[in-house]
Amino acid sequence: MNHPKRYTITAALPYTNGAIHIGHLAGVYVPADIYARYLRLTGKDVAFICGSDEHGVPITIKAKKEGVSPQDIVDKYHAIIKTSFEDFGISFDNYSRTSAKIHHDTAQEFFKTLYDKGEFIEETTEQLYDEEAEQFLADRFVTGTCPKCGNEEAYGDQCEKCGSSLNATDLINPKSAITGNVPTLKQTKHWFLPLDKHEAFLKEWILVGHKKDWKPNVYGQVKSWIDDGLRPRAVTRDLDWGIPVPVEGAEGKVLYVWFDAPIGYISSTKEWAERVGKDWELYWKDKDTKLVHFIGKDNIVFHCIIFPAMLKAEGSFILPDNVPANEFLNLEGNKLSTSKNWAVWLPEYLEDFPNQQDVLRYALTANAPETKDNDFTWKDFQARNNNELVAIFGNFINRVAVLTDKYYDGIVPEPSEFSAVDEETLAAVKAYPEVISSSIERYRFREASHELLNLARLGNKYLADEEPWKLVKTDEARTKTIMFVSLQIASALATLSEPFLPFTSDKLKAMLNINSGDAKNSWNDISSKKVLLPTGHQIGKAELLFSKIEDDTIQAQLDKLIASKKANEAANRKVEPQKETITFEDFSKLDLRVGTIISAEKMPKANKLLVLKIDTGIDIRTIVSGIAESFTPEEVVGKRVTVLVNLAPRTLRGVESEGMILMTESEDGKLVFVNPDTSTALSKGDAVVPNGLHIS
Repeated sequence: MNHPKRYTITAALPYTNGAIHIGHLAGVYVPADIYARYLRLTGKDVAFICGSDEHGVPITIKAKKEGVSPQDIVDKYHAIIKTSFEDFGISFDNYSRTSAKIHHDTAQEFFKTLYDKGEFIEETTEQLYDEEAEQFLADRFVTGTCPKCGNEEAYGDQCEKCGSSLNATDLINPKSAITGNVPTLKQTKHWFLPLDKHEAFLKEWILVGHKKDWKPNVYGQVKSWIDDGLRPRAVTRDLDWGIPVPVEGAEGKVLYVWFDAPIGYISSTKEWAERVGKDWELYWKDKDTKLVHFIGKDNIVFHCIIFPAMLKAEGSFILPDNVPANEFLNLEGNKLSTSKNWAVWLPEYLEDFPNQQDVLRYALTANAPETKDNDFTWKDFQARNNNELVAIFGNFINRVAVLTDKYYDGIVPEPSEFSAVDEETLAAVKAYPEVISSSIERYRFREASHELLNLARLGNKYLADEEPWKLVKTDEARTKTIMFVSLQIASALATLSEPFLPFTSDKLKAMLNINSGDAKNSWNDISSKKVLLPTGHQIGKAELLFSKIEDDTIQAQLDKLIASKKANEAANRKVEPQKETITFEDFSKLDLRVGTIISAEKMPKANKLLVLKIDTGIDIRTIVSGIAESFTPEEVVGKRVTVLVNLAPRTLRGVESEGMILMTESEDGKLVFVNPDTSTALSKGDAVVPNGLHIS
C-alpha cells in the first residue's frame, strides 16, 4: 500500500509472567517504536497499539508456585512491564491488558461471530486428566518423553530440545506437572478453527501476494507450515483462568490464549479510540489503513497464518500489510533464558546505566537480529557508545555548541556567500530524510541507524576540513558561514534522531532551543526548508549528550552474568541419589590403602581407559581406570591415590585389573582424585580407616 490514510501498528503482547529483557526490546519494541515515531514525524495518522497478555497456563503455574492468585501475578508484572516501556520511550498510543473487561467483551464477541457463522468444528476428544487434581491438564501441565528426539522433559505443546510442536497425548510416559501422577484419558468437548479450510486463501495471499515484500525469514517459515498442510486447531481449553467461552455447553472452558491474545490488538485499539474520540473501526476495517505487526520469530505462525485466518473468517477486517518479524538476540554467545537468568533486564539496566536508555536502544538497533540471530555483547555495547555515539554524534554536537557560544554568545550567525563545499554539504543534509525513510519503510532499521550516524560523520568531516577555530582569527565572515552550516546539520540531527534516540533528540532540541517557533522542524522540513536554524536564533549552553563507558563498568556486567551462570549450574547440578543403606561391618570390609602411580599408558583402541601400575605399599599391581578423557598418562604418574585393594580382580580388554582408585567429581563435572590428606602424613601402604575417610 503506497499511500495509506492511516497506520495501525501492533507490537507483540508481552507475557505477564516476568519482566522485559533486551531480547524483547531488540526483537519487537524498539523497531516498532522507530517505525511509529518516524510515521508521526512525517505527519501520518498512527495508532501504535500493545498491551499485556495475561492469560495462559504459564501464569497459573507461576501463581501456584508462589502461592498467590493468577490475578496477583498479572497485576504485578503488568505494572513492571508498562513502566519499563515508558522508561525506554516506547511511545504506544495505548497499552492495555487482556484481563480488562473491554478485551473480554471483544474476544467473546469475536468468538460468537465465528460460532454463529459456523466457522468452528465442534469435537469431543480424549484429553489427559489428573484424577487427584480433578482437572484436565493443559499442555504445560504435562511433561513426558518427546516421541521425536527422546527428550524426557518435553512439554505437552512443545519439545524445547528439538523444537517439535506436540500434542500432550503424543508424549511418551506423560506425567502431571501438578501432582506427578500418570494422567488418564477423559473425554471433553472443544471447538476448533479449521485452518485447512483457509489454506488456499493463505497460499494466494502470502505465497503469491507477499513473495517479494515480506522478509525471507518470515516468508520461509510460513511457506514451510503451509507446505506441510494445515490442520484444525483448538480455540478452547479446559481451564479456570481465562476468558469464558460464551456459548451454551461450554461451562468450565476458556478461550485458548493464542486465540484471545491477538484480539487484544483490537480491544486495545477500541480502548484508545474511546479515550481520544476516534472511530476504532477505521483502523481495523478500512481498506485505506495499513496494518503492520511487529513480532519475534516465535510468533510468526500466529500472526501470518492463524490470526489472518480468524480475521478472514470474521469477514469485516483488513489483513496485515507486513509482518516484519525479527530473529532472536543472544547474549554473550548463549541463548537468552529467563529461567536461567541469562538476560539483561530493563529495570536492572537502568539501575546500572541511569539516563542511558538511548545507548541501549542504539546498540540494539545497530546490531538488530533482522534476518538472522545476532549476539549482544557488553564489549560491543561499550564500543557502540564510545566509538560512535560519543566520538561521532556527541563530539560533533558538542563542538558546534561550544564554538557557537564562544564566538557568538550562542546566537546563530549570519552566513556570507556559500562555497561549493557548503552547497554540497547542505544538499547532502537535505537528502538524508529520504535516505533514512527508504530504510525505515523497508523495515531495515539497522541500516537506517547507520545512515543517521553518517549524517553526524558528515558534520564532523565538514568541521575538521573547514577548521573554523583557525579561520576565526583571519576570516570572520567565512567562520560565520561555517558555523551557520554546522548548526543546520545539528538541527537536522535533532529531528532525524528522534525515532532512534528519543531522549537524546529531546535533549538536543532543548540545547538548540528548537522546541517551538520557526526553528521547530518536521521530518519533511529537513528536505524542504531552506533554513532550519535561522540567523539570530539563540541556542543554549553546550551539554554532553553521551558519556564514555569505562572498562570497569562493563566488567561489572560480565561478572554479574558469570555469577548468574554459576548459580544456575549449582542449582541445576544433578546429585546422585543415595544408594541402599549398608552396615558399618559392610564398610569395614573395604581395604583402602595409600598408593603411588608409578607408570601409566593408554589402553589400545579404548578412548576412556588408562592402564596404571600402582605401588600400594604391599605390592605393585595393575589397575585399569576409566580416566583417560580427563587425564593424560604423563599427568598422573607420581600422584598419590587412595586404592581399594581388596576388590575382586576383573579383566578389561584382556588386562586384569586388580583394584580400584577412588575418584569424585568437582562442581563443574571434572574428575578429581580422592587424595590422602597430606597433613596426616600418611605413608605409602598405610590403611585408610573408615573414620578417617570422607568421600564427597
